Amino acid sequence: MIGLCEEEQTELLLIAGDLFHRQPLLRELKEVDYLFRTLTKTQVVLVAGNHDYIKKDSYYRTFTWSSNVHMILSRDISYVEIKELDTAVYGLSYYTKEMEEPLYEQIRLKDDRRFRILLAHGGDERHLPFRRTVVDKIGFDYAALGHIHKPQELIPDRMAYAGALEPTDKNDTGKHGFIKGTLDENGCSTVFVLSASREYIHMEVEVEEDMTGFGLRSLLEQEIRALGMQNMYKVTLKGFKDPEVQFDLNNMDTFGNVLEIVDDTRPAFDFLRLLAANRNNLLGKYIEGFGDAEPDSIEYEALCAGVQALLETKRG
Repeated sequence: MIGLCEEEQTELLLIAGDLFHRQPLLRELKEVDYLFRTLTKTQVVLVAGNHDYIKKDSYYRTFTWSSNVHMILSRDISYVEIKELDTAVYGLSYYTKEMEEPLYEQIRLKDDRRFRILLAHGGDERHLPFRRTVVDKIGFDYAALGHIHKPQELIPDRMAYAGALEPTDKNDTGKHGFIKGTLDENGCSTVFVLSASREYIHMEVEVEEDMTGFGLRSLLEQEIRALGMQNMYKVTLKGFKDPEVQFDLNNMDTFGNVLEIVDDTRPAFDFLRLLAANRNNLLGKYIEGFGDAEPDSIEYEALCAGVQALLETKRG
C-alpha cells in the first residue's frame, strides 16, 4: 500500500482504525512510522479502532509520529486540518473495546476548509452505531469507514467501508483491497481496487455414492486447481457416500491450503433391503420406527446414525 501511494504520488492516505489487531508495541509503531516517513507527498491520517484501542499504557499516547502523519487521539469527535490540501478530517479514537453512543450522528462541522472527510470506525450496535442518512446530511464530502472487514459501499462515491487489505480469517470471503478516490471541486469519485494476494473460499463438494477416499482427494485437487492454489479453503462435503467408506479428512490437503473440511455427507443405505433382511431384530425395528423420514430432516440423520452404529455392533 505504501509503495503504491509513493508510486502514484497519492496526496492523502486514510486508515480507519485497527491498523493493529491489538495494542501495538513501541517497536511496531517505529516500524510503521518509518514506512509512512518514506512517503514524499502523502499525508497520513489514522484513528485507533476497537482492537487497537488506546489503553492507559498505550504507546499511542506518547508516540511522536513523522511530520506527515496525523493521528486523531481524542476520544470525542475532533478534526485535523491539512492546510496544503485545504482539507479537514474528522474522527475519534477508541479508548474502550466498545462505544455504544452514536457520536458520528452528533458531529457539527467547525472548520473552514474546502473539503471535509469523516474517518469513522464502527457502525454496529456496540461500536459507534450510525445511520448513513443522518451522517450523510452533516455535509462531509466523503466518509471513509472501518471496522467491517469486507468492502461495501453504503452511498456511491460518498460513504464506504474499504474492508481489510487482505482477508483476516476464514469467514472473510470475497474480494479484498482498498478504495481509491479523487476529491475536487467537481465532487468525489471512488473505485474499489482489488489488492489481496489470496481469498478465503467456502467450497461445497458433491460426493457420489461410489466415491472412495482417493477419489475425493483427486476431486478436491481438481477443484482447488481450478479456483486457485493461492487461495485458502473451507470445504463442505455434501451428498451420499458408501456406508463402508470412511474418508480420512486429515490427508485430503494436497496443497497445504485447506483450513477445514466438514463432512455433511450421509451414508447411502438401502433401507428397504436392510429392513427386509432384519425385520425381526433390533435393526429392523429401529428402521421401522422412523417410518418415512425425509432426507433433510433431523429424524433422517438420527436414522442414519443409528443404523450405522447397529451395523458396526452387529459386525463386532
